[in-house]
Amino acid sequence: MPNLRLQTTIILLVCSVVILALLVTYLLIGEEVSKRTYLHLEEKATNISRMVANSPVVINGMEGDLPEQEIQTFAEDIREVTNVDYVVVFDMNSIRKSHPDEEKIGKSFVGGDEAEVLKGNEHVSIAKGTLGMSLRSFTPIYNSDDSEQIGAVAVGISLSSIEEAVNKSRYIIYIGILFGAVIGVIGAIFLGKRVRKILFGLEPSQIAKVFEERNKMLQSTVEGILTIDKKGTITLANDKAKQIFRQAGLKGDLLGENIDSYLHDSKLKKVIQTGIPELDQEASLNGITLLANIVPIKVDEKVVGAISTFRDLTEIKRLAKELTGVRMYAEALRAQAHEFKNKLHVILGMVHMKSYDQLPAYINHITNHYQEEIGFIVKRIKDPILAGFVLAKMSYAREQSMNVSLSEDTFVPLPQEQEIIHEIITIVGNLIDNALEAVKNANDKKILISFVFDEEEESLTLEVKDKGTGMSDEKLRQVFRKGYSTKDAERGYGLHLVHESIQRLDGEVVVTSEPDKGTIFEVRIPYKSKDEKDD
Repeated sequence: MPNLRLQTTIILLVCSVVILALLVTYLLIGEEVSKRTYLHLEEKATNISRMVANSPVVINGMEGDLPEQEIQTFAEDIREVTNVDYVVVFDMNSIRKSHPDEEKIGKSFVGGDEAEVLKGNEHVSIAKGTLGMSLRSFTPIYNSDDSEQIGAVAVGISLSSIEEAVNKSRYIIYIGILFGAVIGVIGAIFLGKRVRKILFGLEPSQIAKVFEERNKMLQSTVEGILTIDKKGTITLANDKAKQIFRQAGLKGDLLGENIDSYLHDSKLKKVIQTGIPELDQEASLNGITLLANIVPIKVDEKVVGAISTFRDLTEIKRLAKELTGVRMYAEALRAQAHEFKNKLHVILGMVHMKSYDQLPAYINHITNHYQEEIGFIVKRIKDPILAGFVLAKMSYAREQSMNVSLSEDTFVPLPQEQEIIHEIITIVGNLIDNALEAVKNANDKKILISFVFDEEEESLTLEVKDKGTGMSDEKLRQVFRKGYSTKDAERGYGLHLVHESIQRLDGEVVVTSEPDKGTIFEVRIPYKSKDEKDD
């Protein structure tokens, strides 16, 4: 039934099963009821015929000790009491001594099935008499001392009466079947609605579509997704989750396993117990640090499990580093644009003042200075991205009325791997920002940066020197701690990123600082050049 709704299909199916079951029951029980009803009436007729045959009234009447009219009276009384159609007493010549129709008394018995009883044999037969087709029970009548048969009794129940009794018995079955069918239909409707409610009103095709969409969504996400039930058994894990677990050296199918076998401190079970989400939590998976969000799964306001989305923290840090570099690029370029805008304002003012004779000299001065600065940097820093970044930082410092200069011995060749440039930009950018903050209120607002490449040791030494506020020994011990800042609570991440970049490059850092005298950050990292140093 492809075009029917699930609820309709369930109702029709259940109703069909119920009706079929009731029909089979009727066929089996109905036949048995009919048979038992027939046997019951047959037994009833036999018992009545025996009672009449053994009655003193009938025996004495047949022997002539009582008037024959007494036999008719007795037989009619029995017929009315027992509700049979007739009770006929006849002698050995088949002459009736009683009959419901008194005009038939004295006449021969009709039916042709009385011969057996006149031989002394009790029997039951179906034959047609004056009252129509009927079931007839015959019993012989003996004299007082049972030495001689003197007649017989025939008790009859018409077939129409039997059929009526059978139909009456079946009527009860009909009522039971109807009642069962009604209950079945009501149950089917209730079941259909219940199933529909459990399935959130969705049809099977819709469920299949939702399942497929959910599966595609789970597998396409870049985050690992893991769900567990209340017992801690893993019930779902997407491909990314399995990949992260394999990277951690944990193999096998996660489904059906207990979460404690993989994560001893996953906080998943804690969320199930408390029902409170755990967001941005760090977890260790066999040496891999994960950043996870865990929320409870609730059905009808009851917690039935928990779901965790997680990602390798190193990937997140890499993205954060790249975003930090982009932010630095943007700020440096904005500062450079602002510096040129100021110079353009000066040129515009000189034009308005008609100082045309001084204008060429000013423009030449700016151009020469800019070319000298660019030439100085480009000659010493071969990578254009790093060179542009340093140039922009110098422009930004001038905009803030501070000075960032590059040492004469600076030289940075092109790297073999471009990725290291982004790490260097993160290191230098944050160190320069830290130095600018340090000299903001100092008398000497100069900052000196240098890059020294050691070809033999294949290393690069970066140094950022300022004469700002400096730091005490206590502050030096915490300077790279995440979130630590001497300024405000929203800061304290720049030097932490510097330290992480240095660690990723297998480098080292030395910090020298004295309060009110300044700070020197010296960073040494492995660095392989792509080209030989130009003379």
